[in-house]
Amino acid sequence: MSPKKVAILISGGGSNMVSLAKSMTGDHPGRPCLVLSNVPGAGGLQKAEDMGIATEVVDHRDFKGDREAFETKLISVIDAYEPDAIAMAGFMRILTPTFIGHYAGKMLNIHPSLLPKYKGLHTHQHAIDAGDAEAGCSVHEVTAELDGGPILGQARVPILPEDTADDLAARVLVKEHLLYPAVLVRFLRGETEMLSL
Repeated sequence: MSPKKVAILISGGGSNMVSLAKSMTGDHPGRPCLVLSNVPGAGGLQKAEDMGIATEVVDHRDFKGDREAFETKLISVIDAYEPDAIAMAGFMRILTPTFIGHYAGKMLNIHPSLLPKYKGLHTHQHAIDAGDAEAGCSVHEVTAELDGGPILGQARVPILPEDTADDLAARVLVKEHLLYPAVLVRFLRGETEMLSL
């Protein structure tokens, strides 16, 4: 059976994209077919090109706040590559139910908290401010509820007494690079039990 095609969406440097793409070799059930960014010149685009992966840019600023028009273009560009799955890897746009519905059951996201805690931004600072003993990251299926879809995997790190948000973010990122590829394999194989690292 030929590998499933995975489109990866980014807005920045693409470190999670790189870990996903590097994992998709050998007997992995997926292969990267596209790296798309909403930011021209995003660092991850060059990394993808260097890895031989097709890249596309759909700049949200070209649509002057018309989210529907932006997403219509996004869908047309992505669908040309016929992906079996979409991996959001630091794609910093909130998507409408129309976009999410178009890829229902096919879309994953990684979020830097132990969901359902701390949806949205500034997750590491929230965890420190709350006095939590641990933090981490979650891979979840994307649904219309922000950071609210079924959780497919989590990885945990301790919060140390002297941690800043940046310290914590750096330790969590190491786990993100392990967790996301592991969950993607299971997702492409149709396995839905939650993975804990």
